[in-house]
Amino acid sequence: MSTHIGARPGEIAETVLLPGDPLRAEWAARTFLRDAVCVNRVRGMLGFTGTWNGHRVTIHGTGMGMPSLSIYANELLRDFGCRTLIRVGSAGAYQPALGLRDVVLAQAASWVSTPSTPYLRDLHLAPIADWGLLLAAHQAAARRGTPVHVGNILSSDTFYTERDDHTALLTRHGVLAVEMETAELYLLAARQGARALAILTISDHLVTGEDLPADDRERSFGEMFEIALAAAFA
Repeated sequence: MSTHIGARPGEIAETVLLPGDPLRAEWAARTFLRDAVCVNRVRGMLGFTGTWNGHRVTIHGTGMGMPSLSIYANELLRDFGCRTLIRVGSAGAYQPALGLRDVVLAQAASWVSTPSTPYLRDLHLAPIADWGLLLAAHQAAARRGTPVHVGNILSSDTFYTERDDHTALLTRHGVLAVEMETAELYLLAARQGARALAILTISDHLVTGEDLPADDRERSFGEMFEIALAAAFA
């Protein structure tokens, strides 16, 4: 047993989907997995293991932000031998071409700092997605007719930022969207020799001010989970 995950050995699959919200993890497990069983409740961070098309899958919450994700991703990789981690979450768009409900596949993740910064010291490592997962997810989205975009995103340390100049700067440099977890996930996966990908649904637009009503988010996020599962076992 690890510090923050109460699952017993063998209860967590090698492939794990990682939504931030533990209640969304429960919803996704009940919706997409067969025979889903709760394997973790420590600190209310729910995790469930079941099967999808005969493949064992765990869906586990991570909380918000890179420090929280780092705890769960570290323990999943180190203590449970997980080899494929796919973040499924929301993001705010920077580019005019992105619409609400569009899916972004994070090819790379820029960052100001992450929990891994002390390990890297003076290095500026560019954390990137696993190519096989990225390609499979793009193909899965295309088959569904889902508007999908591939490129760089920003993983931010703060939700309420006072740096309004960042939006114009990041838009100019082609960054697609902003969220709060992916860069640390990619760094940890690289360190442990595992596969990682972030699949993100645009829930709001930082340039136009549009946002997705709460009722619509669940339907859009369901599509994202289906893409993630198809990519994981392509």
